[in-house]
Amino acid sequence: MKRYLIILCMFATGIHFSAGSDAEKMTRKEYIALYKDDAIRDMKKTGVPASITMAQALLESNDGNSPLAKEANNHFGIKCSDWTGPYYIQDDDKKDECFRKYGSVLESYDDHSNFLKTRSRYSILFELDITDYKGWARGLKKAGYATDSRYADRLIKIIEDYRLYLLDQGENLPLYAGIQNTPPVKQEDKSPEIRTVYVPPVSVIDAFSSHRIEKINGIEAIIARKGDSFESLRKEFELGSWQLPKYNETSSSSPLSEGQVVYLKPKSKSSTKAYYIVKEGDTVYSISQDMGIRKKFLLKYNGLNEKESLSPGSKLLLRKPS
Repeated sequence: MKRYLIILCMFATGIHFSAGSDAEKMTRKEYIALYKDDAIRDMKKTGVPASITMAQALLESNDGNSPLAKEANNHFGIKCSDWTGPYYIQDDDKKDECFRKYGSVLESYDDHSNFLKTRSRYSILFELDITDYKGWARGLKKAGYATDSRYADRLIKIIEDYRLYLLDQGENLPLYAGIQNTPPVKQEDKSPEIRTVYVPPVSVIDAFSSHRIEKINGIEAIIARKGDSFESLRKEFELGSWQLPKYNETSSSSPLSEGQVVYLKPKSKSSTKAYYIVKEGDTVYSISQDMGIRKKFLLKYNGLNEKESLSPGSKLLLRKPS
């Protein structure tokens, strides 16, 4: 019942779901208003700061819009290891991977916190003050929760931009979701069951998404999704307009295709692998992207020029001949 009252309150304060093709897409502010109480309940039960739980959920679930969140209530991308409950299958690092499926979002929050509590490498985090969100964010990164070198900074930015640190006070206070330094405006409750959610009328830039950063040949990279462009990825990862095209040895106007490797840092001069066997349809550029090696070195090691066609089954050296 309370969840429905919160949703009615969201409409009363000007938050709404738009009609049309985006009718089911939740905004970041809507997500916070809808699930903040779950994050607080989980904090009181497990000791994981509500601000950290909420920031990680926003980042991992794409503000509740990922298929995994919508179909399986899985807001943290936790897979089926040591799991005997319901599951959900989707492609991730590999095809048809198994993810845990929950009966509610709160179950997902609980399981995420239990995951942190039962792994020894995260035990030091529970020695921190529950309001030390910066220590928690940096501790998660240091303990290996994510490979993204900017993971801690991203969590901290979300927490500060949306004042999620208010949740860590553990009191049912109004939530001020907006840009940093927006003056609080307190509104009184309409009834004992309804907590007013104040949302300033500002345009919030969604600088984050659920792209998973992985390493190919030791270099940070992501896999492009439908609709991605160098410009959208530049904004997401806070890079200069020249960086992604240069790192990926192409022009800024080149379109990105779904499934394409996009490097966030310069490719290497060589590979840990000694050679590559050419497949049908391979080009020097496609191999350099797949293997994380700059084109000029791949050409140099094999005495090729960029316009030469490659014969399927031939062997290409991936490092300087000894």
